[in-house]
Amino acid sequence: MTTPRPETLAKLTPVLTKRWLSPDAWRIGTYEQLDGYAALRKALKAHPDDLIQLIKDSGLRGRGGAGFPTGLKWGFIPQGDGKPHYLVVNADEGEPGTCKDLPLMTHDPHALVEGVIIASYAIRASRAYIYIRGEAVHAARRLRNAVQEAYDKGYLGRNILGSGYDLELVVHSGAGAYICGEETALLDSLEGFRGQPRLRPPFPATHGLYASPTVVNNVGTIASVPPIVLGGADWWKTMGTEKSSGPMIYSLSGRVANPGQYECSMGVTLRELLELAGGMQPGHNLRFWTPGGSSTPLLAAEHLDVPLDFEGVAAAGSILGTTATQIFSDQDCPVYATYRWLEFYHHESCGKCTPCREGNYWMVRVYRRILAGQGTHEDLDTLLDTCDNILGRSFCGLGDGATSSVTSSLKYFKQDYLDYIEGRTAPKLSDKQLVGAH
Repeated sequence: MTTPRPETLAKLTPVLTKRWLSPDAWRIGTYEQLDGYAALRKALKAHPDDLIQLIKDSGLRGRGGAGFPTGLKWGFIPQGDGKPHYLVVNADEGEPGTCKDLPLMTHDPHALVEGVIIASYAIRASRAYIYIRGEAVHAARRLRNAVQEAYDKGYLGRNILGSGYDLELVVHSGAGAYICGEETALLDSLEGFRGQPRLRPPFPATHGLYASPTVVNNVGTIASVPPIVLGGADWWKTMGTEKSSGPMIYSLSGRVANPGQYECSMGVTLRELLELAGGMQPGHNLRFWTPGGSSTPLLAAEHLDVPLDFEGVAAAGSILGTTATQIFSDQDCPVYATYRWLEFYHHESCGKCTPCREGNYWMVRVYRRILAGQGTHEDLDTLLDTCDNILGRSFCGLGDGATSSVTSSLKYFKQDYLDYIEGRTAPKLSDKQLVGAH
């Protein structure tokens, strides 16, 4: 196990995670002792437009994967239109490897609640929703308890802190469908319909929940709002890089000595994160990894020093995504890992569009053939051709994400595929598991 150097330790910037280890951090008493709801008091004295400008000035970008500028999204909401406005928090964290929002809601739910109130005030919303994944029972309990505590203290409800501003906040548990992580499918689910993506335009900013102007933001994005209000835009920009400001929670899992959440300034490298996490597990050497969850293209050991911000990862040919860094070693098989991810995407496809529904179905079967030692060289061309017919042709981005590990693993680890096809690697799947693969 390695000991982090002082300059690497300096990369740790606990902002969203600073209260996580405090006793009873999820209770309102602890939260209030540690700057809790101070940002709300400050925000309610400001004009809503000034808050939107503050978020624009901070450079905060969405923490849900796409990295869209948050202040710009808030500014899209038309004002004076006579329609109700809504804030919807996407807490449907369900992608393999992604695990930053659930611990945030479990350990510090009031950070999200306070962020919701400030963001709702800024966009002139009188009703807000937190859509949380159905399986996240413990986090949902913590969140609902925090919401009730906020109501009891006058932070939610009518005439919040005597400001004249009213807000109702509802925590809604979904039914556990990965597609509901896509914002328009989430909105359909919230309205009581089957979770499937909507055709855009129109966009949620004008026709969102109940066909009204709606902002949909990730948990980490909204939880970042109170510290920005308290510390200011310039302070926020002291962390991160010029185009990717602030800290980010990086979730390390897999073959690392100490897996977990590491909040660092954006632009940190995997080499530095591994140093903070005590290095690789004994006897393991880094071979491949995901910078942002299973829907982002794989990177290899040669990318250890790529800056983990939106621009740096994109330049390396991948996506920062949800900063879920899954670490795989020389004892792991990229072909098998890709197969397991594809099984997930095939199972979770909502079925609305043909490319995703059929493409993932057939790619799973091709992988089963390859892993059972019955693959052919033509199978590799079939996989790439199938990905080409899914990428950019699916109804939503979740279909596109399913192709990422296929194309990137073939780019960096084609030899592993050939070793199965040409008999140098023993089959990983049996004939029994191969049923239906032809």
